[in-house]
Formats: sequence, structure tokens, C-alpha cells
Amino acid sequence: MTNHALFHTLHQLSRQLTNKLNEALKPFGLYSAQWSVLFVLHTKGSLTQKELSEYLFVEAPPMTRTIQRLVKQGYVRQIPGKDKREKFIQLTEEAVKEFPIWEQAVMECNQALLKNLPETSQQELLTLQSIWLKQLL
Repeated sequence: MTNHALFHTLHQLSRQLTNKLNEALKPFGLYSAQWSVLFVLHTKGSLTQKELSEYLFVEAPPMTRTIQRLVKQGYVRQIPGKDKREKFIQLTEEAVKEFPIWEQAVMECNQALLKNLPETSQQELLTLQSIWLKQLL
């Protein structure tokens, strides 16, 4: 397989996975970008907007828009830091309450996507992705 074909296929796969996740989250009024922020905050706790952007590899403007949407929905709040420009983002009580429902929808989506991929292949894919990601960081 040529490098071009490999990257083209990865890009197509990424878009399809995002679309499937968006379909699963649609009943909750969420999109994959919002889910990523919610998941990271649930997993890691309160983070600055800059830390979220760096961790998720998302530039500042789209991250700002995503956070603003989540604030309007009542799922995150912004807490001023020591510096005026620094804002900590944290989940609201509403988000903590709803998180298990969202997570269940995401897990069901993931299981449906993986149903025809043997466990050994899933593990190998995870290993390869981890190696590749470490090389990029």
C-alpha cells in the first residue's frame, strides 16, 4: 500500500467514525467535538482551555466555540484562573448527572463499529496507534 493510500484511507475512516459518533450523540444535542471535551474533563478533571486544546489537538478558535456551546447547554462552566486570559473549564452537576447516559450511547456505537473486528485485531490496532501517536508527540 502506498503512503498516499494509507493516509487517504485513515482520513476516510476518521470521517466515518466521527459521523457515526455524531449520529449516536444527536438525540442528546451533542456532537463528537463536544463529547471529546466532556470525556476529557470527566476523565482528567478541570483543565484550562489551553490544556484542553493541546490535549485534543484542536486549535483555539474551534475549542472556544465548542466550550461556548457547552456553556450554553449548561454542561461546563468557565472559572477564571490567576491570569485574566486563563480559564479553567469544568463539568457542571448537570453534565456529571448526564454523563453515564451519553457514555452508554457512545459505548453502544463503538461496540457496533467493532462487532466484525476480532479482539486480537482490535488489540493490535490499539498498539499500532499508541506507537504512532508517541512518535508524533
